[in-house]
Amino acid sequence: MVGMPRTLSTSDMVTPGSLGPPPPEPTDGEQAGQPLLDGAPSSASLDALIEQLVPKADYYPEKAYIFTFLLSSRLFIEPRELLARVCHLCIEQQQLDKPVLDKAQVRKFGPKLLQLLAEWTETFPRDFQEESTISHLKDVVGRIAPCDEAYRRRMHQLLQALHQKLAALGQGPESLLGTDKPVSYRNKPPASIHRELLNICSDPYTLAQQLTHVELERLRHIGPEEFVQAFVNKDPLASTKPCFSDKTNNLEAYVKWFNRLCYLVATEICMPAKKKQRAQVIEFFIDVARECFNIGNFNSLMAIISGMNMSPVSRLKKTWAKVKTAKFFILEHQMDPTGNFCNYRTALRGAAHRSLTAHSSREKIVIPFFSLLIKDIYFLNEGCANRLPNGHVNFEKFLELAKQVGEFITWKQVECPFEQDPSITHYLHTAPIFSEDGLYLASYESESPENQTEKERWKSLRPMIRLHFCIPWKLDAVM
Repeated sequence: MVGMPRTLSTSDMVTPGSLGPPPPEPTDGEQAGQPLLDGAPSSASLDALIEQLVPKADYYPEKAYIFTFLLSSRLFIEPRELLARVCHLCIEQQQLDKPVLDKAQVRKFGPKLLQLLAEWTETFPRDFQEESTISHLKDVVGRIAPCDEAYRRRMHQLLQALHQKLAALGQGPESLLGTDKPVSYRNKPPASIHRELLNICSDPYTLAQQLTHVELERLRHIGPEEFVQAFVNKDPLASTKPCFSDKTNNLEAYVKWFNRLCYLVATEICMPAKKKQRAQVIEFFIDVARECFNIGNFNSLMAIISGMNMSPVSRLKKTWAKVKTAKFFILEHQMDPTGNFCNYRTALRGAAHRSLTAHSSREKIVIPFFSLLIKDIYFLNEGCANRLPNGHVNFEKFLELAKQVGEFITWKQVECPFEQDPSITHYLHTAPIFSEDGLYLASYESESPENQTEKERWKSLRPMIRLHFCIPWKLDAVM
């Protein structure tokens, strides 16, 4: 008898085993351990951390410190307020409000200030969406411009690059996804409504490439700050469950994409009337999943496996009996949640190492299983306090956060080496998908209910005159 795919439970998806206990908190007034970066304490007051961000004529903060602090500071202070504080300190320390400036001093300080502003606008462009933040930039650079006209030109270039980046980010992934309006039908949707994927693309490697295209396009829109903002509770008195704020639209859209791909896979499998055709679709997706693994596209790989593990698909015993499942079980083993996804994490490290030593864009691709990345960050956030008992910011925690987010930022910047096929990507974005009830109905029509539970569900579904496509996105689906 052929083994059946097993369904991943929610508890499989949220085991925080690899994170370990939070570091011990220092006693009042104590700096915890040795500096983790040159001059960066493991904990300090917010004022001290802001001070360390501000460049001087003979000082510039480490790049890792800049990224870590700008990423985490939004938990304590709004970016626009932080920029105002930084600009005020620059003006005060360099005496830029004086009628006569020390030109020699400003020429040492000016390039460092512009470098900080360039790094900030490049990495966190959404911090500069409000006109007030731009005015702070123009004000502080306007004060040093009389010492060297090149500063004003550099500022103009910086703002041009910022506007281009914001314009590109403004065309968010929502526009990539169809409206997903429910499509009603009796029994099976007509061919005019639903075309099977294998008629659009019958080559597993090509589909894996196009899925990688979609993944990288969506990843490109996710800002590093969204990983922090996703777990900021809107109401400090509310429960500690994470919530997506209105500043995490791209992250939310990416989770929607994962869910959509799961349901698309299940829909394509449940759609054909004959078990031979259903088995052919399953084997096709197994080959696609294998190619995704070889490419380093773990997010699409997990979505495909999850789709094939959904109960309406996994219950199709007669269909699975016709499938050569050896390759599928190898892939399932790679993505097994046992040991907090130990096998997957090993494969991810291998892909990350390949990316570091790559000689081509093809070898640089690393697309992590996104829901697990979010969970790792969530448990890091929950396991360690943002502030220590003495009121200091727990900077050691945010260094670990920055390490995880920084890796992701590196991976998402890889240019996709595969040529896009618009007909395939359009289908992936817009093809109708069954709701959960629709999947069960199609599944029961293909292979009759076998036990009492299935018979009762089938009985409750049969009176339905119409089925509806689409599944709404829910945070519970990934948490």
